[in-house]
Amino acid sequence: MEFFANKMIWSAFWGMVIAQVLKVVIIVIFERRWDFQRIKETGGMPSSHSATVAAITTTCGMMYGMNSPYFAICIIFGSIVIHDATGVRRAAGKHAEILNNLVSELSHLIVEGKNEKALKTLLGHTYPQVFVGTIVGIIIGYFWGIR
Repeated sequence: MEFFANKMIWSAFWGMVIAQVLKVVIIVIFERRWDFQRIKETGGMPSSHSATVAAITTTCGMMYGMNSPYFAICIIFGSIVIHDATGVRRAAGKHAEILNNLVSELSHLIVEGKNEKALKTLLGHTYPQVFVGTIVGIIIGYFWGIR
């Protein structure tokens, strides 16, 4: 079972899990309420996308060196994931917010019984969310890399 011994997979997995759990913890600390739904949602602080790719990239760099082709692959794909989280997905969330406001404003024109479900607006990440997620991922990746 080599799959289960793969440090890079475990570092990515724990980067994602810990970032998702931190979302709930941050809500408890700052809003004084439990919101366990956040554990399965995208968007928010910290970015689990960034934590995941930073963890696997850090572990890869420690295992194979920063000159390795594996590290280069991780850096490139990680950059794409982070760019997507702060760019395309964030823009989609803003568009969803605008559309939800329009539907709310024009609700009197919608035929009764045909109320549309609001679009999800928390899709992407701000730069601070990505930064914190990346730091979380680097820390997790470091600990998996030295194991």
